[in-house]
Order: sequence, then structure tokens, then C-alpha cells
Amino acid sequence: MSRQVLGTVTLCGVKERGRLPVAPNRKARHLYVVLDTVEAGIVLVGNEVKSLRLRRATLSEAFATVDNHEMWLHNLHIAEYAFGTWTNHAVRRTRKLLLHRAEIVKWEQIVHESGLSMVPLALYFSDGRVKVELALVRGKKTWDRRHDLAERDARRDIERALSDHIKRRR
Repeated sequence: MSRQVLGTVTLCGVKERGRLPVAPNRKARHLYVVLDTVEAGIVLVGNEVKSLRLRRATLSEAFATVDNHEMWLHNLHIAEYAFGTWTNHAVRRTRKLLLHRAEIVKWEQIVHESGLSMVPLALYFSDGRVKVELALVRGKKTWDRRHDLAERDARRDIERALSDHIKRRR
């Protein structure tokens, strides 16, 4: 039996180990201040999992809500599985998140009282199961974003100057 290996994943029935990233949400850390994070499971159908293994997902417009003490993920785009049949899934359907009841109630109270939002930061496989890193966030103001960009540019200039100085000494 031949085995094809992709990073930490083996495609021959052997259980995978570790964390295999599927889709990061790079925009979230730019637009929001992350206050707290939690790892949640997600309810999917078979073709969705197959599509995620091909890394065909987008988190850029996704957000989470709590309805009837259940957490739901909206606007997560998982592309249709190319080799699927009439049983393919809806691309942007609402998906249920799996968390302990106490965590859901705690986050529901915080969001309701303080007006914060819940945004997914990453979608990944953890030991063969699809997980979502969900964050409790507050929106950044325009000046916050400009300040972060200025800090990043300053750090980059400092690192560049240090590396130039080290190269000259050699």
C-alpha cells in the first residue's frame, strides 16, 4: 500500500496528528482588537470536509452569533467539492459551532452586555477534526490601524538597520 504524505497528513487511512491550517483570516487582526479566543468544533457534511482538505475556504466575511444558547457561524465560504454530485452542500450556509454550554453562555453575556463581536481567526484540522479559532473582538478605529501600520514600518526599519550594521562589521 503506497502512502502520499502532505506535511503532517497521511492519505492512506492513518490518523493525522498536529494542526494543519486550512484558511486564516488575516483581515481580522487588521480590523479588530482581539480580546479573547476559543477553539470550537464545527458541524459539517462530507463534501465540505473534502473541500476543506483541498483548502477551498474563505473566512474574510464570516462572523458568529448566539441563538437559543447555540453558536452559529455565518458567511463561511466553503467552495463546492469539484468531484461531488447532486449531494453538494450550499456554499454559504449557516454552520453550527460546537462549544461547552458554559462557554456559550459566558460569551453570549459578554457580547450582549458590551457590544463586542465574534469573528473566526482561523480554520484548521486538529488531529483529523475541523476546528475554528473564534475570537471575541472590538473594532479598531482608523487611527488605531494607522498606528499599527506605523509601528510595523518602524520595526521593519530597525531590523533592516541592524542587519545592515551586522553585515558591514563582517
